[in-house]
Amino acid sequence: MRSLAELEYALEAVTADPDLHAAADEILKVSEEVLEHWIVAKGDDPTYDTREGFRLLALHRQGAKGDPSFNACRETCREIAYHFNLVTLQPDHAETTDRLAMMKMISNHLYLFVSGKMQVAALGEFCCSSRPVRQATDVDTQLTKEA
Repeated sequence: MRSLAELEYALEAVTADPDLHAAADEILKVSEEVLEHWIVAKGDDPTYDTREGFRLLALHRQGAKGDPSFNACRETCREIAYHFNLVTLQPDHAETTDRLAMMKMISNHLYLFVSGKMQVAALGEFCCSSRPVRQATDVDTQLTKEA
């Protein structure tokens, strides 16, 4: 399993050229690995089951057990699966490149949510806002300026 930093870089490196299907596969794989980090951090072994045809959705379900706030990213995972289907099932569609870009953006949102949640366990209790993470950063910055 790649580190979270490696996953962030891998996601940034995905481009539509030359193979859209391969790019969509890589984005989906990165998203799965992000959820694997969450599950391993909780002391579990990531599942290899699928839900509605996607391991990503099964991983989300596993990650949400015992932590209702993790459901904040449920729709994010479903959107990644939706855009994966759009890209791979309609590769010749005029908007396929845009669909891939949207899939990448949504996967980045998942990465930010999970990496933030690993820093602040309460993240997502009311929404997927990263306010607790920003507040911690603001406090750290303020303390550094005062020193």
